[in-house]
Formats: sequence, structure tokens, C-alpha cells
Amino acid sequence: MSLLRMEDVSIRFGGLLAVYNVNLSVQPGEIHSLIGPNGAGKSTIFNLITGIYKPSEGHIYFDEKRIEGKKPYHIAALGIARTFQNIHLFNDLTVLDNVLIGAHTSGKWDLTGSLLKFTPWVRSDERKLKFLAMESLEAMELTDKTNELAKNLPYGEQRRLEIARALAVKPKLLLLDEPAAGMNPHEKQVLMEMVKIIRGKGITIFLVEHDMKFVMGISDQIAVLDYGVKIAEGLSEEIRTNPKVIEAYLGKGAVH
Repeated sequence: MSLLRMEDVSIRFGGLLAVYNVNLSVQPGEIHSLIGPNGAGKSTIFNLITGIYKPSEGHIYFDEKRIEGKKPYHIAALGIARTFQNIHLFNDLTVLDNVLIGAHTSGKWDLTGSLLKFTPWVRSDERKLKFLAMESLEAMELTDKTNELAKNLPYGEQRRLEIARALAVKPKLLLLDEPAAGMNPHEKQVLMEMVKIIRGKGITIFLVEHDMKFVMGISDQIAVLDYGVKIAEGLSEEIRTNPKVIEAYLGKGAVH
């Protein structure tokens, strides 16, 4: 039984058909990658899954429950967290505070709790959230940076901080939108090992990435989009040698 399933999903922006009739499933415990040329619709797929966009047609299921049309915070509460193609951090907050913002979805108190923050049950909840935040930072090897401002971290560590914040949501499914973008080869290798560790903790990974070496080295399954249409899906070797995929990336002249 799939953890995430898209059935005949399409979305139009005015007269533009950005994603057309996509069927895709992500199995529990796997690392599933979505690749394709620029403008293929990859980030649009992520925005559909997380409730930023509502499909024009089709259905999206998470844990066998339909989620299309739900608000992003409802979808996050169900167990889906994401990072973004461009880093979205609170630059003037500390590393720890950035992750605590993600962890708050696991908290039990609201505005009333905030006003009564000195009561024992609220203090206990705060301790649990801090523990969760530190656990997420440990997974990304950032525990020695907790008090630094996010804007002062090197680029690669900012990328990892965004993943740590997503982990603090306690997701069943983690969506990573170009997590290796802008990283040097060493940083990419470190990130690859961290993603494998995250999967080892029982979190399913669905990622978009342009670095084919990264994708081929980490993925259990790969799906390929071109102009909003899924043109291939399979194991890394099947995708590497697929004529449609080669044509999408290199042009018709690359296929003989």
C-alpha cells in the first residue's frame, strides 16, 4: 500500500496546462526521486501535494486519505513536511529557534497556553519541543550551531538547517526540493549520507533534484516529468538508458 498516491492529477494556470494526468505513487520507507528539465512541473507537483495549489482534476491520497484542497497546515499536521528550492529560513533567528518553529506543530498548547506559559504542563511541553528540535539538529549535525544566527551559517549548513526544521514536524513523508542545489561535491556526499540516515529512521523521502549523480546514487525509484507529463518511472539504470528521458534532457538528436 502506497504512502502517497496521485491519481490522474492535472493543474491549469489560466490557459497553461502545467501538470497533465500524472499518476504516481511513493511506497513507505523508500527514497523516490522526481526529475526532469527546468520547467517540467516538478516543484508544481510538490506544491500540489502540500496544499499550496489545488488540482484542476484528479485526486491525491496520503495514508489512503484524500488531501487535495486541504490547507497546508492541515497537510503538515497529517505528517508531510517539505523544504523549498530557495532557502526559506528566518535569518535573524538562531538555528535552534528556526527548528523550534517547525517543532511547534507537535505542541499541544495554543494562545491560552502562551498566556499561561509558566504553568507546569506548558513548561513540560516546551521541554519536549526543545528535545525534538535538538534531535532534528543532531540528525543534520548542527547541534554545535544552536545559538548562531541562521544567516551566519555557510550555505551548505543553511540547507541542512532547513531539513532539520522539516524533520521537527515529525513527518512520515519528507519532501526535499533540490536539497543539493549550490553544494560542492563534499557537501553533497555528506547530505546523501544524511538522507539515507533519515530514511533509516522510518521517514519516507520524496525529492526533486537536478544533480543526476546524487539522484542515481540515492534513489530506490525515479519518476521523470517533461512538460508536465510523466514520461518514465523505474530504477536508476532503467531511467539512465530510457530513450524518452535522454531525449527530454538532451534533445531528439541524442537518441539514435
